[in-house]
Amino acid sequence: QVQFVESGGGLVQPGGSLRLSCVVSGVIFNGVHLGWYRQAPGKQRELVAKISQGGRTSYADSVKGRFTISRDNAESTVYLQMNSLKPEDTAVYFCNGGLQAYDSWGQGTQVTVSA
Repeated sequence: QVQFVESGGGLVQPGGSLRLSCVVSGVIFNGVHLGWYRQAPGKQRELVAKISQGGRTSYADSVKGRFTISRDNAESTVYLQMNSLKPEDTAVYFCNGGLQAYDSWGQGTQVTVSA
């Protein structure tokens, strides 16, 4: 069964940066698309970035130019570098499949952007 373990969230001031990590197990890591999702209070979960097996990336318009997704196949880890953070980036961040989410989700990691 696929498992996702996210980490790296925290409280940061507007304009600051954070790097999220997600360790993936239970799948052949270098054979899957992966994505980062977020869910803010009262809102639906949304896909903000995804990366293909070969490293091709795409982003939601709301984070384009500020967030960078990357992967380390040797470590079975996917990262999300978040720069120029805004209060509207506050959410719980999850990783999962990039083309279609698996049924199982990790606990997520909370990102709070506030002065």
